[in-house]
Amino acid sequence: MGLLDGTTQKAYYQNNDYGNYQFVSLQDIISQFMVVYVGEDKLIRNASRTDVAFHAQRGLAELSFDTLKSFKSQEIILPASLQMILPQDYVNYTKISSVDSAGIKHLLYPTSKTSNPTSYYQNKDGEFKITTVGTLTNGSNIVVLDGDYSAVLVHGMRVEGPNINAASHIHNITTTCGITSITLLNRPGTSDKNATATTNEQLEITRFNYLGHGLRLSNSSLVQTTTTAITNIGDTALNLTSTAGIEVGMFINSFGFVNDNSVDGAIQVVGVGTTTVELSHAAVKLVSLGSTIGFISNENNSTTSSNYKSSTPSENQQDNYIDDTYWPMDGSRYGLDPQYAQANGSFYMDQVLGKIHFSSNIVGKTVILDYISDSLGTDDEMQVHKFAEEAMYKWISHAILSGKANVPEYQVNRLKKERFAAIRTAKLRLSNLKLEELTQILRGKSKQIKH
Repeated sequence: MGLLDGTTQKAYYQNNDYGNYQFVSLQDIISQFMVVYVGEDKLIRNASRTDVAFHAQRGLAELSFDTLKSFKSQEIILPASLQMILPQDYVNYTKISSVDSAGIKHLLYPTSKTSNPTSYYQNKDGEFKITTVGTLTNGSNIVVLDGDYSAVLVHGMRVEGPNINAASHIHNITTTCGITSITLLNRPGTSDKNATATTNEQLEITRFNYLGHGLRLSNSSLVQTTTTAITNIGDTALNLTSTAGIEVGMFINSFGFVNDNSVDGAIQVVGVGTTTVELSHAAVKLVSLGSTIGFISNENNSTTSSNYKSSTPSENQQDNYIDDTYWPMDGSRYGLDPQYAQANGSFYMDQVLGKIHFSSNIVGKTVILDYISDSLGTDDEMQVHKFAEEAMYKWISHAILSGKANVPEYQVNRLKKERFAAIRTAKLRLSNLKLEELTQILRGKSKQIKH
């Protein structure tokens, strides 16, 4: 009956799964629950393994937040963009810190006084559209605009004008010598939308809501390069003369690659090689050798976000307390919010885009994100500490019986109390309080200087 029978110490130390004895896999918990708790003359007369597995996963996820404390960490060197992408299994953060040359963590503080709101392009009247003058040629779907709009126009926007066919959309953008030209097709990109007259007229260019395009890309950049091979229909790769400046996430502007709802939205770069770019969707038209291909950045930063990242607030300046920054204040810093009276730096969470934005003084530093997961990311993660094993059994029992019809209420309430008690016991066990460590901390009460 011994759990280690048949397992030698040699096998343990030659393996990489050290400390595994303190955990029980979720599959073992499900199997043991089915054997002990389900059947005739048992607490639960009948229950499918699927039901037990569902409630076991829900119990593991809920206990991971407050009891099991499924903490993980991720370290990056903060790039010039001052952004960090959230991990795949991220649920919430516990702390974010930077690391100095000695490997010591310095806590970064969240700021609630800024954000990254959606920023739309507005004309001088404040309307969410672009008003421009275009040069039209009768029977042609190419329109020459009156200036450089490469940083604003994104492949897929709608164009309206007196001599523009209805439902015309931009499917290619080129800018030469400060003048932007656009190519108009229908929304799927299957037919040209030719002008009905040769004239100069005022055009209105608006966002195509379905694709989410037409956003003002405040920090956008347009990268244009040339193809070195023919791209056939169905190809997702582009062979280019250079991939300099092209990054994952950029929009592509080429009418061989069409932004349409039939292909799940905007076409973006998903991989960048030395001379090759991989795209999220396949080409719907042939792209000839030597064609000019445009890529527009997808930073989607608002003015608020750009200002936050471009400035270094006074409270974040790395100054010594004996210089002229602090001492001449003569008490004028009284009342300063303590969360801003620190020199480590700050950050804010952009939950919509799944990114963390940092203040400018953190650039180039090592940043560590300590976060909570729900322990359901992979099969190897789905394990329970033995201190909380009983809590899992009580959780599953209560969940199954509370979801059944014709179960006496007193029985459900009894299991609810048992679940509460088991979770409380697990929390106490996992708190890992040591008498010697507490004693050492309490000895610090005798210090004369408090900080």
